[in-house]
Amino acid sequence: MFTQFRPDLKSKAQALRKNMTEPEKKLWFQYLRSAPEKFLRQKPIGNYIVDFYCSAKKLVIELDGDSHFLSEEAMKKDREREEFLIKKHSLRVLRFLNSEVLGNFVEVCDEIERSLK
Repeated sequence: MFTQFRPDLKSKAQALRKNMTEPEKKLWFQYLRSAPEKFLRQKPIGNYIVDFYCSAKKLVIELDGDSHFLSEEAMKKDREREEFLIKKHSLRVLRFLNSEVLGNFVEVCDEIERSLK
């Protein structure tokens, strides 16, 4: 069972679903929406909102844009978030760069497919 998430995250997650980035739209509409396992978009888990989540496989997929690498603080926050998801909830986390989704879409989908087995 997940830790209680902050109530304000529900409305933030809804807003993020309505305003997905181009890489998120591509991955969702061209693969995850009809993937063999059910995925949710912008799922609150604890104090975080993950990009995509498959509960059956305990798999989180995160797409990272340039802002994730602009500062040591941003990279530290990503490490803390991933540590929380892995240690607290025993989730597996796949991370892809936005540029990977846009430029190597088939390879990204293949890696996700392997993770679902």
